[in-house]
Amino acid sequence: MSAIQPTQKSDAGGPTPYRLAVAAYHRMIEAGVFAEGDRVGRIEGELHALPPINAGHAGKNKRLNRFFSRFVQDRAIVAVQDPLTLPEHSEPEPDLMLLRPRDDFYERTHPSPSDALLVIEVADTSLRYDPNIKIPLYAAHGVPETWLLDLTGRRIEVYRDPGPEGYRQILLPDRDPLIAPLLLPEVRFQVAELGS
Repeated sequence: MSAIQPTQKSDAGGPTPYRLAVAAYHRMIEAGVFAEGDRVGRIEGELHALPPINAGHAGKNKRLNRFFSRFVQDRAIVAVQDPLTLPEHSEPEPDLMLLRPRDDFYERTHPSPSDALLVIEVADTSLRYDPNIKIPLYAAHGVPETWLLDLTGRRIEVYRDPGPEGYRQILLPDRDPLIAPLLLPEVRFQVAELGS
């Protein structure tokens, strides 16, 4: 099978768009097509230049990394801005993931949806992109739970019960109640502790 596949026949008689497969994208990385530090995402086979991460977003990622590392201990691996392979044409890099523990710490392969216990996206400049593009993509691939931390609105959105059309349960918890990832119910804390 070709690494580049047509998505559909162009109705306008123009060029037919193609989608880049995960394997082809990995070969491009290995061949040095992208410069060190290039922020490139691949969603549904299309390459996207990602905006730079501002200080508030980077600080939130660091805070979440420290917070969840302390809470989950050996129950999960905390991954910060690592690729999540969504077969066969997407490989987003969520801001944070809690992954099933694995002896190799995912050195042989990137995690897949079945490895993800929780995916977290931090949204400021990406506030339209994350809920409209990435979160439905996670749901369609069976990521069990995704949280969106809205830095602008200072709130959290919890997405659960994934399906092909999106998440069927969306929660908007207040800052005071206790919350826990579905697959790590013993890791309970107040929403306010996330510093949102």
